[in-house]
Amino acid sequence: MSEEEFLDILEKVSKSVVHINTIRVVQNYYRVQPLQGAGSGFILENDGLIVSNAHVVAGAQRIGVVIQNQDIIEGQVIGSCRNTDISAIKVDSRDLTVAELGDSTKLRVGQTVYAIGNPLGLMGGPTVTSGVISALDRTINGPNGRPMNVVQTDAAINPGNSGGPLVDNKGRVIAVNTAIIPYAQGIGFAIPINSVKDCVNKIKNPEKHATPYIGIDGIGITPRIANYYGLYSNWGVLVTNVVENSPSDKVGLQQGDIILAIDGIETLEPEMLRREILKRKIGEVITLTVIRRGIRAKLELILEGN
Repeated sequence: MSEEEFLDILEKVSKSVVHINTIRVVQNYYRVQPLQGAGSGFILENDGLIVSNAHVVAGAQRIGVVIQNQDIIEGQVIGSCRNTDISAIKVDSRDLTVAELGDSTKLRVGQTVYAIGNPLGLMGGPTVTSGVISALDRTINGPNGRPMNVVQTDAAINPGNSGGPLVDNKGRVIAVNTAIIPYAQGIGFAIPINSVKDCVNKIKNPEKHATPYIGIDGIGITPRIANYYGLYSNWGVLVTNVVENSPSDKVGLQQGDIILAIDGIETLEPEMLRREILKRKIGEVITLTVIRRGIRAKLELILEGN
């Protein structure tokens, strides 16, 4: 592929990228005032379906979407996935330039990628930065405190880039830019596009694509963490939050409990627990092996849809 052909590809992808402006109403001492925000997104379907980060549009009273020809269209959030920090936004427009999606299972460490978005809310079209895939299957805490599976990249991701696409050298979106680590050099994270596809399918067909869940947030335990906090196990998943009225809440699982296994299968980290839950069906009864204040017990709960 020649450089000119490659630049044509990037130009086409950039036409699918949108700038998102938000207005939130916040209470400031004795008065209410508007607070402006900015982020990025990209067009998924030509009838006006747009993808961005959930934290970009969370709590927004108004959402303005700026498309390539500089038109500003009001957008509405039609759904969000709390475990992947993804929201689907609808605008009343047709015949838009659509982004081509890739397959994040085929990503390899070291491959070249490009982050596209509107950093710092700058106008005048999207910005493109390049880098490589630094690592796969990273787990970080999302904006709501829930762990997320992400791709790590050293492509520059700045405030305002959130929600924009991370693309490969063929212009296919392979992830959605979501976070940077403050004060770190060249460490950014993006949500794999296959997780984004699952989220959008779930939003469009909630009953068909509901997934089983137990309703907890947790962190993986290491010997160092166990020693520092005086835990009763040096491995497993430490429960940091139990969602109200969730399956875990209904059977009495508590913050501070340690989940050691699901149906006898050891769970060394949150991602292992998540994968085992997704192998099962909504309505299925599972058994969790837990430790609470040094006492090992088994809890049976019924998986619900989420």
